[in-house]
Amino acid sequence: MAAGADVAPRPITLHDLTLGYDGHPAVHHVSGTIAPGALLAVVGPNGAGKSTLIKALAGLLKPLGGRIDGLAGQRVAYLPQQATLERGFPITVGEFAAMGLWHETGAFGGLSRPQRERVRAALAAVGLDGHARQPIDTLSGGQLQRTLFARLMLQDAPILLLDEPFSAIDQRTTADLLHLLRQWHAAGKTVLAVLHDLHQVREAFPDTLMLARELVGWGPTEAVLTQGNLQRLRAMPEAFDARAPVCEVEGGGAPHEHAHAHAHPHVHEHGGAVAPHPSPRIASGAGSLPSGERGQRP
Repeated sequence: MAAGADVAPRPITLHDLTLGYDGHPAVHHVSGTIAPGALLAVVGPNGAGKSTLIKALAGLLKPLGGRIDGLAGQRVAYLPQQATLERGFPITVGEFAAMGLWHETGAFGGLSRPQRERVRAALAAVGLDGHARQPIDTLSGGQLQRTLFARLMLQDAPILLLDEPFSAIDQRTTADLLHLLRQWHAAGKTVLAVLHDLHQVREAFPDTLMLARELVGWGPTEAVLTQGNLQRLRAMPEAFDARAPVCEVEGGGAPHEHAHAHAHPHVHEHGGAVAPHPSPRIASGAGSLPSGERGQRP
């Protein structure tokens, strides 16, 4: 399908972005640029802030600090984790997929004959031809994920955000849906996906953003998925401190300290190999791995 952008595609830039819940930070000081047409994997251990970042890009979470530039006027399609979906609602596969056309029809608009044909074609493209009248609560996990991908196709947004799109589904479904992601990327769409399978990342994603509540690496996948960076992920404590204060920069000199979601502050050294915050990188281009921040992950 065409890119379907409402405005000319433009970079999405994160400026010293801090995210969290109820004022308590979960992701700290992320800076970087996602180029139009990027195919970017977001990786990190459980609790690293991957889903939090995707929700912020989808407009579902307001930053605690910093900002996101470049999303205004661009339509974004968001695929949440399957576990968060309510499957008991009485709706068919075709009706659920057709929700992707709400940007054309409105919530209560009927479908024209060409739109109904587009729904049929989208279901066929994900391997669900003939399933339009099947209730969604009768679908397997793989079939439900195929339905969600059909809905994404119909949304035809230039920016696609997918949170664990291949979790708990069979190998054939994963291969088919990964092929669709490649097609969307080839069509010029910007695709971000939260993933856990690093082999999958190496095989299919040219660029990777690695989080451990702070930015560990962002750039070409082979430069990010290094043993050193993976060791940093293993060092991140699992527990999130819901009582942690919001990050506050103290003073303007170098070095400086600010409190994160752990009990002790840490120092960011200026002027050496460790930068106060990693410099922006274009996610679809070449370049060296951005410097990370030193200290224990929150």
